[in-house]
Amino acid sequence: MAQVLEFKLPDLGEGLTEAEIVRWLVAVGDVVAVDQPVVEVETAKAMVEVPCPYGGVVTARFGEEGQELPVGAPLLTVAVGASSLPQETAAPQAAPQSGAAGKGAAAAEEGSGNVLVGYGTGAPAGRRRRLRPQTPAAAAPAAPAAPAAPAGPAPQAIPAAPAAAPAPVADGPVPVISPLVRKLARERGIDLRQLHGSGPDGLILRADVERAAAAAEAPAAAPQAVPAKAAAVAGERVPLRGVRGAVADKLTRSRQEIPDATCWVDADATELMAARAAMNAAGGPKISLLALLARICTAALARYPELNSTVDMAAREIVRLPEVHLGFAAQTERGLVVPVVRDAHRRTAESLTAEFARMTEAAREGRLTPADLTGGTFTLNNYGVFGVDGSTPIINHPEAAMLGVGRIVPKPWVHQGELAVRQVVQLSLTFDHRVCDGGTAGGFLRYVADCVEHPAVLLRTL
Repeated sequence: MAQVLEFKLPDLGEGLTEAEIVRWLVAVGDVVAVDQPVVEVETAKAMVEVPCPYGGVVTARFGEEGQELPVGAPLLTVAVGASSLPQETAAPQAAPQSGAAGKGAAAAEEGSGNVLVGYGTGAPAGRRRRLRPQTPAAAAPAAPAAPAAPAGPAPQAIPAAPAAAPAPVADGPVPVISPLVRKLARERGIDLRQLHGSGPDGLILRADVERAAAAAEAPAAAPQAVPAKAAAVAGERVPLRGVRGAVADKLTRSRQEIPDATCWVDADATELMAARAAMNAAGGPKISLLALLARICTAALARYPELNSTVDMAAREIVRLPEVHLGFAAQTERGLVVPVVRDAHRRTAESLTAEFARMTEAAREGRLTPADLTGGTFTLNNYGVFGVDGSTPIINHPEAAMLGVGRIVPKPWVHQGELAVRQVVQLSLTFDHRVCDGGTAGGFLRYVADCVEHPAVLLRTL
């Protein structure tokens, strides 16, 4: 006898209280194993896959893609011990479902009696399963709906549909796989079931959603005369949630609580670039420029520990931290994230290079955990990758400082008393004025610039 167990959204740590469903990885009727990921969710810290602690047949899902659920809310139900039962008993029509979670969960495949589960319900193509045809008993509950009309004339028995109602749409699967396309459709208010995809086998692409959105907006704007004042305040509204909302909260708090100041200096990075080239020419793993800058930062923080601290205003204390957990800004499709390299002061340039590469890839793929994005004590922001020379960074609360690095480009420079073309970089330091004065901040930045211009300076700290 199968036992139906309910799996709730677990506590994801770091004080998180809710998560948004990004993509379902299983459909109703699928057989899942213990600890198999069943749904991909986005929290204020990261995008994570949630594993199910039960093994069996999925009988119901709760929540749609794009919906936010609080911790403790039901995610799905699983019939434990049902993996050996006939597949007909686990078909989606026989299972309770909530809201739109069951829409498109099963559709008869054209030209056969099989049922296709998972296409268009959030499950990727590689996870689709075929179930055997339903028995008459299993399909019986859906049958009485049509023949219940009285024997009188059809026009009186069936009310006419309102003139403005859209054409009826079948409950079949929606041919769209990309969660980005689904998210775009939600933001633009496009019903994917009304679209005919231009991709292979009718697959709905991003271009299809954008065309539908443009077509919907164009006629709506023409017939209505919108007052100028109203038109000035109208516009697209994008919810501040997930990573974007977390960034907004942190930056706002930083500006409200931290009295920051910024100083900057231009430095000749020619010798640093030459040193890196020599390291990489010697063989072994390649050393990244970011790793060398991180090594310089940790050496500077050892000299100026005031900048590796935080402020406890409740106790009115400056807390100087013994470890350097170095955050670095990484731009992804989901927004700006700041992964943290633990114990950066104990790492070599090779170790830093490898860790930066690993965490950058994880950030772009949305695989960072909440622990990967918290606990930083100092941040390095290489905004030079965007082709800009300078910036005034906003401190990553509750840290005390952030070093910004612009692009390294050839510029005229006075070198050894003569005008020459050198590789020049602008360095900027934004610091919490509560933890130190300008003399300390300037000393830190000058030491960083000296190491950039003369990498041999670092030998004194090794």
